[in-house]
Amino acid sequence: MKSLKHGILVAVEGVDGSGKSTLAQNLFMYYCDQYTTMLTKEPGGSPLGAFLRTHLQEQTIPTCHEAEFLLFAADRAQHFHESIIPALNKSTLVISDRLADSSLAYQGFGRGLNHAMIQAINAWVMKNSKPTITVYVKVSLETAIERLSVRNQSLTSFEKDCEFFQRVIEGFNLMYKDRTDVLSIDGQQTQEKVMDDAIQRINALLVGYEG
Repeated sequence: MKSLKHGILVAVEGVDGSGKSTLAQNLFMYYCDQYTTMLTKEPGGSPLGAFLRTHLQEQTIPTCHEAEFLLFAADRAQHFHESIIPALNKSTLVISDRLADSSLAYQGFGRGLNHAMIQAINAWVMKNSKPTITVYVKVSLETAIERLSVRNQSLTSFEKDCEFFQRVIEGFNLMYKDRTDVLSIDGQQTQEKVMDDAIQRINALLVGYEG
C-alpha cells in the first residue's frame, strides 16, 4: 500500500440526484487498496450528525432558514473534530460526500442567506481546513428530478421544491465557474465515464503527495 506525505481531503459535491454519492462510494472502493482511505458524508458523518440528519431531511418540526444552516454547521463542526481532522493528521485520503460548499449552495443560493456569514462560520467549524480538490458532479434540474423519481424513496424537504432546487444548481455552477481547485464532471454521462474522469484528475494530484 502506498503512503501519503500528509492527508488529502476530496469533497464530492452536487445536487441530490447528481450521482455524487455513487461516485464517492466508487472512489473509496477504488482507492482503499492503494492508500489508507476513509469515506464519510455530510450530514451524518458523526453520531451527532446522524441524529441531525433525520431532522434536516424531514423537518417535521418547522425550522427557520438560519436555524437550518446552523444545524448543518453543528454537524460539520463535530464531523471535522471527530473524524476528518484526526484522519488527515494520520495521512489518510479522506473522501467526503458533501462538505461546506453544499451549505453555500443550499442555504446561501437556495435559501438566500448571507454568503459571507456562511463562509465565515464554515471556516470556523472546519478549523480553516479546505478540500485539496472538489469533484463537482454537474447535472440539469430535469436529470436530477428524473433520477430522484425512480429511487423509490421519500423525497427530502430539499427535493420537493423545484424552484429551490434550480437555485441550488445555479449556485453550484456559479461557485465553481472559475475555481481551479474544482473538477467539474458531466454527471449525465454513465457512472463508468464519471468515475474515469474523476480518477484521472485525482491520480495526477496524488502522485505529488506520495511519500
